[in-house]
Amino acid sequence: MKNLEMPKLPRQQFDEMLGKHAKQKQELEKKQVEEKRALIDEAHGKALDDNKRLEDLRQEMVSITGERVEGNSLEQLKQDWQKFYQEIFNIETDFSQISTPEKQEGFERLLILAKGMKAQQLFDKCKELFLTWKYTEKDLDVTSDRNADEGAYAIWVREVQEADEQLKNLSANNIKEKNITAETLEERLLDEIKYFKQTGKHLDVENVTLCAGSRDSDGNVPNVGFGGDAVRVYRYSSDDRSGRLRARQAVS
Repeated sequence: MKNLEMPKLPRQQFDEMLGKHAKQKQELEKKQVEEKRALIDEAHGKALDDNKRLEDLRQEMVSITGERVEGNSLEQLKQDWQKFYQEIFNIETDFSQISTPEKQEGFERLLILAKGMKAQQLFDKCKELFLTWKYTEKDLDVTSDRNADEGAYAIWVREVQEADEQLKNLSANNIKEKNITAETLEERLLDEIKYFKQTGKHLDVENVTLCAGSRDSDGNVPNVGFGGDAVRVYRYSSDDRSGRLRARQAVS
């Protein structure tokens, strides 16, 4: 039995087939890129905070084009905060012109305090969203290194669930002596709300944030942590320190 050989294609026909195949491949890649870009734009536009989903989409883009689509820009982060205040507090904000401090390495999380935000107001919102407890039956009344009385402001903090390990065993007085800028009570409560809305989880389930940027009327330092199924606001002396009591450094 003779071996059957495939007929050889004329060079011109062969070239046309290759060109057609290449064109189809380019069209398919273009379609895939457009689909992935649309999904990424949708994720950004809806302020989705599912980092794993965004990262998976970016990796798929890399596999198709070799081009990485980077994360949220500063303007997108500001828009995300505007949507946050509209959804959570039902207030209109415009952060497009707000000044943001220069970003430093390791500080990836942007917090924006809207004008007029107070500690008790933020605690009340926490109370609407999950179980809470505070050390006093009175309203939380603190004096902080920064406040939003005159207008909104922004800070950068680390993207971590637990308070900064680098600052463990340092009291509020130690923090001040070292000229370290730390989160205030208002900033920590806002951080809690934002983190909960992003993840459904809580900050500081193993440790406690020392809000070294704030003092109550007695000169004590408020602290926030999660324990017993509730977000709890405590207070300690400005000299108190321990391995689980840690400030959160801020760039302001």
